[in-house]
Amino acid sequence: MLDLRRLRLLRELAHRGTIAAVAEALSYTPSAVSQQLSALERETGVPLLERTGRSVTLTPAALRLVEHTETLLATLAQATAELATARTELTGTLRIGAFPTAVRTILSPALVSLSRAHPRLELLVTELDPAAAPAALRAETLDIALVQEYDYVPMEPEPGLDSEPLLTETIHLAVPGIDAGTENLAAQSDSPWIAGTSGTLCHTMTVRACRAAGFTPRIRHHADDFGAVLALVAAGQGVALVPDLGALSAPEGVTLTPLPTRRRTRLAYRRGTGAHPIVAAGRAALHAAVSPAAG
Repeated sequence: MLDLRRLRLLRELAHRGTIAAVAEALSYTPSAVSQQLSALERETGVPLLERTGRSVTLTPAALRLVEHTETLLATLAQATAELATARTELTGTLRIGAFPTAVRTILSPALVSLSRAHPRLELLVTELDPAAAPAALRAETLDIALVQEYDYVPMEPEPGLDSEPLLTETIHLAVPGIDAGTENLAAQSDSPWIAGTSGTLCHTMTVRACRAAGFTPRIRHHADDFGAVLALVAAGQGVALVPDLGALSAPEGVTLTPLPTRRRTRLAYRRGTGAHPIVAAGRAALHAAVSPAAG
């Protein structure tokens, strides 16, 4: 019988790439991860890892085993969800991860609704970039996460996770000046730009959208909070791309021009957990909170 905990470690290695990253994510030591994976190799009787110096890669047999592991974990999650439906009251913990603007505009009213409807449900919120959400879901540090994609940054399929549409937003070009007139990206090729931290989806979207317009943006400032971004625009420090949720409270001295570019937010959760009463309640509350926030 294969050990499910060891299979999870193998799956995490397939997603994270290094034993050190697996150890950090799951609170193991690297040596403990290596020992467990070696034990899994002995259990299976086939090589699972190819070691070259300090790096490891998964063998074809290991990759196939990871696919089976995803199926096993989803089946177990679905069984747990079905058992939980027999309870008359929601108790336990719901861990939600969201990006900053969603915490203010969507998550806060959703938490109020959940607390009133299910007073014994413990709610835990983590603010994080959507790019980090899939790994947190697989590591089971989150139960629901808000993930994103832009027209220029499509979301890659994530094994072991399900997702559903939550919100579609328009992207706006933010420029300094109250009467700045109609603007477009190409007209800002010589302007300084304000973008998110390198590696975030917002940063990638800004760079790719500008390149699609025929130029590479000269990024002067990096800020991940759209309130800070708009304050910098109002101060004449550059131009920026801002989605609907980030533009709800634009300061004076900023002109927003809607662009054809869109940002789409989805609710993501581990495969098999969507029908769990706690996760289902969280999904419903988040959907109910979207319309007022979007309006």
